[in-house]
Amino acid sequence: MATTATIAKKRIEFEFFAPQAKEVQLAGDFNGWNPNKTPLKKDWEGKWRTSLSFPNGRYEYRFLVDGEWQNEQRQCECVSNSFGTSNCVLQVR
Repeated sequence: MATTATIAKKRIEFEFFAPQAKEVQLAGDFNGWNPNKTPLKKDWEGKWRTSLSFPNGRYEYRFLVDGEWQNEQRQCECVSNSFGTSNCVLQVR
């Protein structure tokens, strides 16, 4: 008899308010820091959104807004990165 294991994942919504932006993308260690893999979609209020599923763990990320790296607009845990700026930290439990 074969057994299978399922890793529980939690759905996380990312949001960035930038009504004048032409493009907002999300990059992090979960997508190889490739912003092209996770574009956000703009709603009628000017909020850019996407949601992703994550297993438990710690993830670092940033937003790319019209080609400029930015962190969360709300207060978040941040850590220094090798570029002299900081990354946001997401803890999934």
